[in-house]
Amino acid sequence: MKITRIEAFQVAWNPNDRPQQRSAFVLVHTDDGITGMGEASPMQGGRASLGMIRYDIAPLLIGQDPLDHAVLLDQAMHTLVKLGPEGALTGALAALDIALWDIKGKRTGLPIYKLIGGAWKTAIPFYASIGGNGERSVDQVCKVVEQRMKDQPAAVKIRFDNPRTALDADIPGDIAKARAVRKLVGDGFPLAFDANNGYSIAGAMRVGRALEELGYWWFEEPVQHYHVKATGELAQRLDITVSAGEQTYTLSALADLIDSGVRMVQPDIVKMGGITGLLRCAALAHALGAELVPHQTQPTIGHVANLHVKASLLQSVKPAEWNDPSTRTHAVFENPPVPVNGLFKLSNEPGLGLRFNEAELAKRRVD
Repeated sequence: MKITRIEAFQVAWNPNDRPQQRSAFVLVHTDDGITGMGEASPMQGGRASLGMIRYDIAPLLIGQDPLDHAVLLDQAMHTLVKLGPEGALTGALAALDIALWDIKGKRTGLPIYKLIGGAWKTAIPFYASIGGNGERSVDQVCKVVEQRMKDQPAAVKIRFDNPRTALDADIPGDIAKARAVRKLVGDGFPLAFDANNGYSIAGAMRVGRALEELGYWWFEEPVQHYHVKATGELAQRLDITVSAGEQTYTLSALADLIDSGVRMVQPDIVKMGGITGLLRCAALAHALGAELVPHQTQPTIGHVANLHVKASLLQSVKPAEWNDPSTRTHAVFENPPVPVNGLFKLSNEPGLGLRFNEAELAKRRVD
């Protein structure tokens, strides 16, 4: 079996989508008719990653055996290391890795979690990841949370998505929203707070102390992600679990984050090497005594790939992330992942188990 062709393209979900709002998909074709699907990080529409795939990585892979995926992608990583190695390059490799695992599953007739080594459970709870709360009023935040609770999540994370250049912009307002959500869901319900890099160290301490009193589960990315030592300092000084890692793209960087004192890490499968990369992250985190709780906001390919890995990890005890409802969930798939009674159930179909609606995909494809 050989790789014959690689397609890298955007998917525009709505006619008025700007290029930076689109998803970044990859299709890897083989000479025996098997096609694997993958997804890159969608930052700025994934254009940088898609360009690397099309012009730099695809020529290295054509004619190669897709079952050699780990070797092939590590070769590509080191060939193009001066283009990164973080960010767009690792996102490109993630998309290809997911697609190559999909091919492996289809070739063997097995779901990816079986190829990894089996699943501890195939019905996986999720937490509702709710974005855009920086701009909402307290009442608006509560209304959105109330609506998402109808999906029966095992937990809720409120994200603020504030500008990274406006640190500590409204700490009293942020705390008021956190307090209102706690009152809404009750004392025992698991909650998380994602600051999206929105605070100074002093501001993060102030918010973290308030979250401790409110019984929040974790405090995500309180300061700029590149302040690794500061993130570790906060993790050691606060009683609430401080998490980070969404913007960590290499194993060495993840090790530095854990070494700083962070004990809950959140690499993302479409940003950090795909399925192979996330499995390596899981092994590293386990060896160093940190908890792996993958970040994942893409609702179809990235989400399902993440579920396959998560299902295979004994030490993965927190729910999977599920982002805000979106047309991206179902528009181009015949069998999109949809939770039932608060659980995502992995199928026994080969590979990822996803099937495109080719006609709908063609309508939205942007080359």
